[in-house]
Amino acid sequence: MIRRCVVVGGAGAVGRLFAERLLAGGARVAVADTVAPGAEPAGTHYVRGDITSLGARLEADLGHADLVVLAVPDAVALAAVPGLAAVLRPDALLVDTLSVKQPVTAAVRAHAPDVQAVGLNPMFAPDLGFEGRPVAAVVVNDGPQVAGLLDLVGTWGARVVPMDAAEHDRLAGVSQALTHAAVLGFGLALTRLGPDLARIREIAPPPHQARLALLARISSGAPAVYRDVQAANPEAPAVRKELAEGVRAFVDLVEHGSEAEFATVLGRLRDDMGEHAPHYRGLCARMFTSL
Repeated sequence: MIRRCVVVGGAGAVGRLFAERLLAGGARVAVADTVAPGAEPAGTHYVRGDITSLGARLEADLGHADLVVLAVPDAVALAAVPGLAAVLRPDALLVDTLSVKQPVTAAVRAHAPDVQAVGLNPMFAPDLGFEGRPVAAVVVNDGPQVAGLLDLVGTWGARVVPMDAAEHDRLAGVSQALTHAAVLGFGLALTRLGPDLARIREIAPPPHQARLALLARISSGAPAVYRDVQAANPEAPAVRKELAEGVRAFVDLVEHGSEAEFATVLGRLRDDMGEHAPHYRGLCARMFTSL
């Protein structure tokens, strides 16, 4: 049973998401962060400290915790694992919320092979909440605490999707790195073109409005989060290369291909979506109705 928790990075958006849910479930929650007090959720116990260089107070809280959540950048979590392994209780559960799983999985198995551990990746912005949204789950070192936590996340309304670390990073490369690169590349092209956005807003069709909405949301988010998606994922360079190749192939198709070849490519793209195409056409129709 989870009674005492430490959420490292609990003053940030993802850390707050977990801290607030754990607190609402009756757990005693300590928030450890390097920022000044005041950003942590109400009702939590604040500990100002660096997880990569443990002080006595933070070490004591970690040593008493049933659950430790690492809601910090990838590099910080990787640097913290050896020190955490020395202070966690044998029956404690270690959770990371990193956007890339293979490096942290290897680090935990190397330094803390006897500590129950699971990697969670909420595949949504924290302000949207867990309800009805997917959380990727990578079991690092299995045990009863792992199963209990995954059940708990399910009670929060999330859809827990189990996978191994390699599959997680492949899927995150496509679903996050590819998507963000496409949106931010669109934004860079838009900046270079320099259109009057006020006039664009007056006439923009729904696809353009949707892309502008994505650009506004991503560019207003935490830069460190979006950079980690690109820089820390070993799959991301190949994904970005394929995106660039796709744009080049499209340019060649328009400038040198025939109308029949263009139709063939669109048909192949439609067919590649297979049985999922009707779902996404319906989703697009609902989105465009709201626009």
